[in-house]
Amino acid sequence: MAQVLEFKLPDLGEGLTEAEIVRWLVQVGDVVAIDQPVVEVETAKAMVEVPCPYGGVVTARFGEEGAELPVGAPLLTVAVGAPASDVETGTETEGSGNVLVGYGTGAPPARRRRVRRMAADVVTSVADTPAPETAGRDDGPVPVISPLVRRLARENGLELRELTGSGRDGLILRADVEKALRAAAAQEATSQEATLLSPATSPTPVATSDGVTRTPLRGIRGAVADKLSRSRREIPDATCWVDADATELMRARAAMNAGAGPKISVLAFLARICTAALTRFPELNSSVDMEAREVVRFDRIHLGFAAQTERGLVVPVVRDAHTRGAEALSAEFARLTEAARAGALTPGDLTGGTFTLNNYGVFGVDGSTPIINHPEAAMLGVGRIVPKPWVHEGELAVRQVVQLSLTFDHRVCDGGTAGGFLRYVADCVEQPAVLLRIL
Repeated sequence: MAQVLEFKLPDLGEGLTEAEIVRWLVQVGDVVAIDQPVVEVETAKAMVEVPCPYGGVVTARFGEEGAELPVGAPLLTVAVGAPASDVETGTETEGSGNVLVGYGTGAPPARRRRVRRMAADVVTSVADTPAPETAGRDDGPVPVISPLVRRLARENGLELRELTGSGRDGLILRADVEKALRAAAAQEATSQEATLLSPATSPTPVATSDGVTRTPLRGIRGAVADKLSRSRREIPDATCWVDADATELMRARAAMNAGAGPKISVLAFLARICTAALTRFPELNSSVDMEAREVVRFDRIHLGFAAQTERGLVVPVVRDAHTRGAEALSAEFARLTEAARAGALTPGDLTGGTFTLNNYGVFGVDGSTPIINHPEAAMLGVGRIVPKPWVHEGELAVRQVVQLSLTFDHRVCDGGTAGGFLRYVADCVEQPAVLLRIL
């Protein structure tokens, strides 16, 4: 007899308690492999494809697209371990082990099983199960089972035969395709002037009456609202700003990008300056623990950068930014920006930052007073770089000028430290020789 196992919405980490079903990736009756994504959900952090830890036949789904489910609620049931079969699935009935936080597969001991159609209980689509990719070549089939993996590769023009699978017997997994796409994006990274992607589209209005439209604050939009409100409520912030002559910085960047090698974005230059400044003023790479009444200073710099997407504002995080040069930073910004554009950022990509860089100049504005990304202690804002009248070497000239603004938590430092940090950043912008020593 087949055993029907219930798969529940797992704990996706970072204290998330619920998720909205965006799109089902399987139908009742489909045969699924262990770790195959079965549903796409949106949490307060990101869009996530949830893999199922069981292999077998989907017998039921719980929740329609658009519905919100709490962590621990049933997602679907899978029949595994039928004694006879019409089709060999090549999967095992034990739990995956390669699961997200909070999975608990609770499956039977490891044995290779077969899955059959159950005439009375399940209407399956076993006969429609895709065969491994062959691509019409003479050198044997491509070791890939999941149609999602094939579709992802096809949509991105990726040749599966050029990949080495990390799964059992060389099976090509989704992670292998995504790794190859990230590598391609890094190689093709050019001078990305903006990290704020495109103007955000408004959330879908859901209720209108008497000329009033109400839009629910949920998902990413709701998480942003909660975080910004908490920042304003808890952090006694202050802002200082300075205009800087970025003419020589732009010339230095143009000279460095004149060759055939990887291009360096303005954001990468500014990020490298930020990490150098935080090394000199570590008070700003910190957080405040009010319960313990302590300032927590971090030795490592995880640099967040603000990105506007169709789903709202997100802040991807570059891990260990202080260990990366300008080229490596440029490649990582390109990778995370593309993931944000595709809605493929994971909760891990969006958490753990210690300092945020916000390039709002791409919106055509000169200045702003950034709201600190709680629980961090500071954020550097960068306006547009535009020609302006400027006194240069004692004479009036037209120079490329940028406004830099720093919002900081006044609990972690006084104005002297914040001013010193901002002045160091401005000096690096104005004097490329200072910058080149830290690239």
